[in-house]
Amino acid sequence: MRVCVLGGGINGFSCALCILEHFKIKGENVEVIVISEKFTPNTTGDGSAGLWGPYLLGDTPAAKVHQWSKGMHEFLENLWISEDAGEAGVCLTPVIRVTTTDTPQADFWKDIVYGFKHLTQSQLDELNKNRAKKFKSGLQFVTFTSEPRKLLPYLMKRFQSQGGRILKQKIENIYKFMKIADYDVVINCVGLGALNMLNDKSMYPIRGQVSRVKAPWMYYVLLDDSDDGNYIIPNALTVVLGGTHQENDFNTSVCSKDKKFIIEGCKQIIPALSQAQHLYDWVGLRPGRASVRLELERFGEKLLIHNYGHGGSGVTLAWGCAQDVLNILESALNIPKLKAKL
Repeated sequence: MRVCVLGGGINGFSCALCILEHFKIKGENVEVIVISEKFTPNTTGDGSAGLWGPYLLGDTPAAKVHQWSKGMHEFLENLWISEDAGEAGVCLTPVIRVTTTDTPQADFWKDIVYGFKHLTQSQLDELNKNRAKKFKSGLQFVTFTSEPRKLLPYLMKRFQSQGGRILKQKIENIYKFMKIADYDVVINCVGLGALNMLNDKSMYPIRGQVSRVKAPWMYYVLLDDSDDGNYIIPNALTVVLGGTHQENDFNTSVCSKDKKFIIEGCKQIIPALSQAQHLYDWVGLRPGRASVRLELERFGEKLLIHNYGHGGSGVTLAWGCAQDVLNILESALNIPKLKAKL
């Protein structure tokens, strides 16, 4: 069986590795190749902090978000206890999520993380010192960060060490590619590229700008879940300060106004960040969609499995979605007629 994964980001390599390792363990012959115009360090994910943290994604059922998030959390847990944790950039870290709104924070994922608790009023009072706009509620727990600029090279190395291949190539149209490509199965993980490559008009960019600083004393994550909130996410060597969530904005240049909002807002939450060394700024376009598209489309005798539209939750959902892609593939292969052709 010949499998092609389109997209060299976190979802593409999660699918490629999940499929390759599964069929290798079963002793079945499979060839897997990843084709993409861009690979690490030039993917959207490379600029993100890689914090595991589920959010509801439009019309995507909460049960599916929970399932996919749990799959990734278990994958990161297994990496964290392995000798590959450092190479893969996986860290176990405390997280505080707060909000200034009256709307209760979503916690449908609380059974997945470690030590989930609601913040006490005294904890909120401590965070609210010298703040004009007060935090009204908050959550605390422990989970993982998996910095993509380390995780992606690790996944690529692990994939290639088992015979997986990569090819740098620009694909203009997925359906035209399906007609000429000599693959039995194509996995579509092109993210925002689906806007043009599939003419999926439900796709839209969500512009995210962040600043990276050096602040080695920061050892916990702090997220303001309010609409205009900031976030502070330590990685292994740097701290990511954010951020913006600007829908239908294709601008990939650093905006000085956004930079001021990020830096000043994070300093207000954690005054010690005034002493942090600024390293650089980054902008990326998250693949927004009304719901994640994860489904099978038959293309003659070939299979096309779509897996895109993860918004800002790409790292959180990646391995869980890859497991679903594998399940869809195996179910399709169990149809006798199709199995015989493949």
